[in-house]
Amino acid sequence: MAAEDSLPTRPSLLVRVRDAGDHAAWGRFVEVYTPLVYSFCRKRGLQAADAADVAQDVMKAVAASLPRFVYEPQRGRFRDWLFRVTRSKLSNFHHSRQRHPIGTGETGVHALLSEQPDPSPADPGEAENWQQAWRQQTFDWAVGVIRDEFQAGTWKAFWETAVEGRAVKEVGEELGMSVGAVYIARSRVLARLRDAVGQVDDE
Repeated sequence: MAAEDSLPTRPSLLVRVRDAGDHAAWGRFVEVYTPLVYSFCRKRGLQAADAADVAQDVMKAVAASLPRFVYEPQRGRFRDWLFRVTRSKLSNFHHSRQRHPIGTGETGVHALLSEQPDPSPADPGEAENWQQAWRQQTFDWAVGVIRDEFQAGTWKAFWETAVEGRAVKEVGEELGMSVGAVYIARSRVLARLRDAVGQVDDE
């Protein structure tokens, strides 16, 4: 896989998606953030199809707002705005289902829907879960982007020491690498990983 030379460093993605003609930036945006929204909805009790619908609604709302979007980190993070949009669309979904229950013939359907937690207001735990999910999603996405840029030994040296937390010496002996070579390999991958994360993160 070639290095990500088509997308400069942050906050380029959040700036580029304002251009309706930049289809590559929008495609990258959807690729990174849709799984985050989908996962959030699933954890809030939605079925897969419903979570996908809400995620699609969120992306539509974001697309409609992007022409007016100005990236100003000092005024707040993009992730927090996306969190509010997601919760708003999730709230709309619950209210819609309460007004128009699914015709399953089950008398308890409406009661079950009414018991679904309303996303407003956010509690600190929910907000923190979103932050953690954001970090995990950007990390997972970046790993997928850069993985094939490195030889197997280099990647394993990084993964086993930086992610799995194994001792450098132990990993080096296993891979037939010196301690210094393991540190160099880990440093190279970490630098590239930070660069990839920086393309889509807002911190």
